Amino acid sequence: MINSKEITTIIWNVEYCTPPAILRYCKKCGKKREYVCSGEFRINAQQKVLDVWLIYKCVQCNTTWNSSIYSRVSPQSLGVDLLERFHNNDAFLALQYAMNISILHKNGVEIKMPAYNIIGEDTSLENSVIIKIKSQYILPLKISSVLRTKLNLSRREFENLVSNNKIQSITDQNLKKGKLLSSETIILISNT
Repeated sequence: MINSKEITTIIWNVEYCTPPAILRYCKKCGKKREYVCSGEFRINAQQKVLDVWLIYKCVQCNTTWNSSIYSRVSPQSLGVDLLERFHNNDAFLALQYAMNISILHKNGVEIKMPAYNIIGEDTSLENSVIIKIKSQYILPLKISSVLRTKLNLSRREFENLVSNNKIQSITDQNLKKGKLLSSETIILISNT
């Protein structure tokens, strides 16, 4: 067993280039199309309750689709600050909801993974290192994709290294099929 105190720790941050697009049937186009987040909210008041949606647009024809965020909630339960941010189409708030895959799944849409960059120090397989993979957003990105991309490995090379315990998960995740489902995944690369 390697003494982790003697091993360098490297942090890799996954940064997404855009929010995920969604795939859904477009009535105007007559087929399944890609929709992207507009960054705008729609709020509808009915009596004493509100509905809040995040607006998406078809990339082909600009038809809009509303992703439900809140349904039949009282304005008081949202609070004045949050309600104001919805009214002002707060860009950061729109991004938070657009990156929330559980909300997208509740709306019954298929998610198209966005492009991403892995920011952090490069390493080689000749060094024993601990790699902490961090992501501000939890999207279904495969751990193997991140590792293979950053380490410049083929699928076969990666699978051999995992099978021979040269690359292993400290957080007990399946490195071949697992996804980044938490804000931090810790990997050990061993040169022994």
